[in-house]
Amino acid sequence: MAHDEHVTHFDPLLDGYRLRHLALRNRVVSTSHEPAYTEDGMPKDRYRLYHLEKARGGVGLTMIGGSAVVSPDSPPAFGNMLLYKDEVVPWLARLADDVHEAGAAVMCQVTHLGRRTSNFTGDWLPLVYPSPLREAQHRSFPKTAESWDVDRIVRHFAEAAQRCQAAGLDGIEIASYSHLFDAWASPATNHRDDEFGGDPEARLVFPMRVLEAVRAAVGPDFVVGIRMAMDEDLPDGLGLDDAVAVLQRYREHGIDFLSVIKGGLESDARLAATIPSMGTPSSPFLEFAGEVRRALVDLPVMHAARIGDVATARHALREGLLDLVGMTRPQLADPHLVAKVARGEEDRIRPCVGASYCLDAIYESGDAKCIHNPATGREATMPHVVTATVGRRRRAVVVGAGPAGLEAARVLGERGHHVVLMEAADRPGGQVLIASSTLRRRDLVGVVDWRVAEAKHSGVDVRYGVWADAATVLAEEPDLVVVATGGVPDTSFLPAAAQPLVLDTWDAIGGTGAGGPRAGDRVLVFDDHGGEPGLDAAEHLARLGARVELVTPERMVGISVGSMNSPAYLQAFAEHGVEVTVARRLVDVRRAEPGAGARLVAVLASDYLPGAEVERLVDHVVVEHGTVPNDELYLDLVPASRNLGEVDHDALLAGRPQEVVANEGGRFDLWRVGDAVASRNIHAAVYDSLRLCTTV
Repeated sequence: MAHDEHVTHFDPLLDGYRLRHLALRNRVVSTSHEPAYTEDGMPKDRYRLYHLEKARGGVGLTMIGGSAVVSPDSPPAFGNMLLYKDEVVPWLARLADDVHEAGAAVMCQVTHLGRRTSNFTGDWLPLVYPSPLREAQHRSFPKTAESWDVDRIVRHFAEAAQRCQAAGLDGIEIASYSHLFDAWASPATNHRDDEFGGDPEARLVFPMRVLEAVRAAVGPDFVVGIRMAMDEDLPDGLGLDDAVAVLQRYREHGIDFLSVIKGGLESDARLAATIPSMGTPSSPFLEFAGEVRRALVDLPVMHAARIGDVATARHALREGLLDLVGMTRPQLADPHLVAKVARGEEDRIRPCVGASYCLDAIYESGDAKCIHNPATGREATMPHVVTATVGRRRRAVVVGAGPAGLEAARVLGERGHHVVLMEAADRPGGQVLIASSTLRRRDLVGVVDWRVAEAKHSGVDVRYGVWADAATVLAEEPDLVVVATGGVPDTSFLPAAAQPLVLDTWDAIGGTGAGGPRAGDRVLVFDDHGGEPGLDAAEHLARLGARVELVTPERMVGISVGSMNSPAYLQAFAEHGVEVTVARRLVDVRRAEPGAGARLVAVLASDYLPGAEVERLVDHVVVEHGTVPNDELYLDLVPASRNLGEVDHDALLAGRPQEVVANEGGRFDLWRVGDAVASRNIHAAVYDSLRLCTTV
């Protein structure tokens, strides 16, 4: 397909593109994904506003309904849209109208999940699949699809496509990777020997019937694409040559574009490989996508997999590797990415740091969240662009330059207030500096770097090497003070005599000098947090050559680390021989008997068998139990504050200014944010600051 010749820019990202009859204003796409923002399976206001923000931010094509389902026996696994209900049409229509008015095109992914869901949800119908093969990730046992299942599901695909067309969408995309549609075509998942399997032609009966029914339902002019694994990377699966041959057959039945996938999703390990997270190479499948494009003639090709920055996206287009470039996670981080490129503000794009919290948060808390853009998915209440205050400019002091403090300073600066940011260290970052010091998670520093640059852009006075006490803060004569002093590692669950004997994960990752763990040392890492810090410490020490045992009282290690990130830890543990012990709690640490050197005895108890303690003789014990607030400054400032530190939660949640007056003689408003309140995570820290400071 040719470029739109009426709009040409020096930047290929901004070139128009014609996809059949559909004119796209540029070649940047937000590819199909499911943020789980549906309500009752419908794309209501939250879903609409999320995509509308990207349209306002300049994207050429936004694709909704990542895995929008066509049948009741494809129940939602992660907030999927229900395309088998007629009531979806008006919701889709409103979304389409708004996105179109903002200048972007919109399409919907259409699928039947097959075994990639659970039969213990929705209508509790049995799942169907070509063969009764269990999926490891969703742990489902499907039934073998019968001919009548095929008939109804083919009909459902066609009806779903008609609903999308009736709503005014610009097209649809059929999902053909680790779902039902592709399972028939692959010998790795289709073991049948009837009319639907046994040879390559029979394995295409189901997908060809679907394509024929869809095209008959929507007519010749509606855009129908496919997101397809062009190499399943499976024993007996479809390789590139096989997939190209299959795709050529699909083209004959009305496929208009291809979105390239490499790999599959049916286990945690394969999911993390196919949708790569931080610590992996940038755009790992881009050259592969270019190879696919060269193998095809006149079929537009798009691709999205860790194309996280504008330079890489631009390269993909200039070198002819892609026709349309998917920047999906980057636009969760900054939905105004394209507009900033067009304005020459590429350096102000909020970076995607690759944390994959957007995906892991769906399973942890029910919906997608960007690790450092709390406005994503909250467009109804939180701004992506902070507006200047219409009231008086106030003098603000922010103490602490971790994520919470930097966000507070950034937002207050953009509001137009006079902001002084004080940080005791010689550089910003707080706990993010520790997390990003490990090789695999180094990109987290983008959370810090972007905020520092934005704070300077809005005139924030940043002062490093300042240990702020109450007198230092009050000397600035502030109208408001935000305390973002973070927390310190918590070992208080141990007996007092044991606490000086243990290290915390900050020590383990940041280095403890000559007395710290060395190659060959036996180290017990106790993780009673469940997130990344304990796993980071275990991996870091194992890579140094220590003999590591990771102990947790939970039923599994890293219970709060999602399937996008846990495989990298588990791979590292396997490579370096980390022992894993679950359901054991560290209750004491003491010096070993004389003659054992400087070794320690770690006492592990069981929540399930009281009194059944075991001991480990080790060189070091490392503890991760979250943090306790570093709140000395906050407590010193409370008596002189106007609100005595009180937060009006009703006003906070309603987006109204904080107007608490608990002390008539108070000189300033006082709040604390982030880990200075309680041990949480980066997203909570920046969300604290954004929603508090946008109303000041």
